[in-house]
Parts: sequence; structure tokens; C-alpha cells
Amino acid sequence: MDTEAFWRVLDAAQDSDKPLDVAVADHLSALPAEEILAFENRFSRLRDAVYRWDVWAAAYLIGGGCSDDRFSDFTAGLVALGREWYERAAACPDALAEHPAVRTAAASGDQDVIFDEAFNFVSSRAYKRLTGDTDAFWEAWEAYTDARAAIEEEGSEGMGESFDFGDAQQMRQRLPRLAALHLGSGPG
Repeated sequence: MDTEAFWRVLDAAQDSDKPLDVAVADHLSALPAEEILAFENRFSRLRDAVYRWDVWAAAYLIGGGCSDDRFSDFTAGLVALGREWYERAAACPDALAEHPAVRTAAASGDQDVIFDEAFNFVSSRAYKRLTGDTDAFWEAWEAYTDARAAIEEEGSEGMGESFDFGDAQQMRQRLPRLAALHLGSGPG
């Protein structure tokens, strides 16, 4: 599944009355097993592309801290926001300060906005519906990724420059708009 097809699945699901993760799983479960694995492959690549320190810092500010598991939920949530916001955040994580839900959440103290654990599992849920087997997805995914690794070269550029998320001055310098929302305008 190419990137365009992936985003079309999300766009179609966003028109549903159901939560996004449920609507995507519904759509995927109507596809052949290979297409579900291809969707997961594209999803993984999109998440990997934003597995960076600057994006993690944004998650840290928005979430009031951010563990490894929470960052996984955050990267899934970035994808779930849709192509426009995903691409904006990938280009400049500080742009998330403009997202209406982030602004509302900052004002109310909600630290769960964007974090979307359920979206991490849409492919496995769809695969289970298709096969009736809870473990079938993970077995198929392992075989799929082993086969893809033999023909695709990973182009990881790393996570970028590491910095101290607990240093308010660095956060204000690197993510000024998000820091203003979550740390206020104080010096440090």
C-alpha cells in the first residue's frame, strides 16, 4: 500500500460516525490479509519517520512528560490526525501549538490529546476479524517484515540532536509556541 492509498483509508474513516480506530479497523477487515499487512507497513514507516527527539519533546510538553510507551501512542496519534497535521508536525513539531485540540487541551490541562494507544492496534484488530485468530496478525507481521527487510533498505536518519526535555529554557528555544502553551512565558 503506497502512501496515497494509506491516507485515503484514513480520510474515508474520518467521515464515519465511529471512532477513527474502529472505522479504520472496519475498513481494513474487508480487505485481503496482505493489504492489512501493507497498511501496517505504511503506518510503521510513518511512525518511524517522526521518531525523533524534537517530536518527542513536543509529546513531552503536550503530555506533561512522555515515556517510551506514551511516545509510541503519540506517534500513532500524529498519524491519526490525518495527512495535513501529520506532515505539519513532521516538518515542525512546534506547529502542533496551532492544532485546535492541542490549544483546548492546554487550557484545560488535558494531557492525553493526540496520544492514541488504540490506533496502534487497528491492523491487528482488523486481521483478527478477518482470520478469527488473535495471534495470526503478529505471526503474519513477523513473516511480512522479514520478507520486506530482504528487499527494502531502511533509510533511518536517526533521531536528531538529543536535548534535555526538563530544561525549560531549551524547550522554549526549540519549541517556543508549544512551550508558551504548556510552560507559560516565564524564564525557566
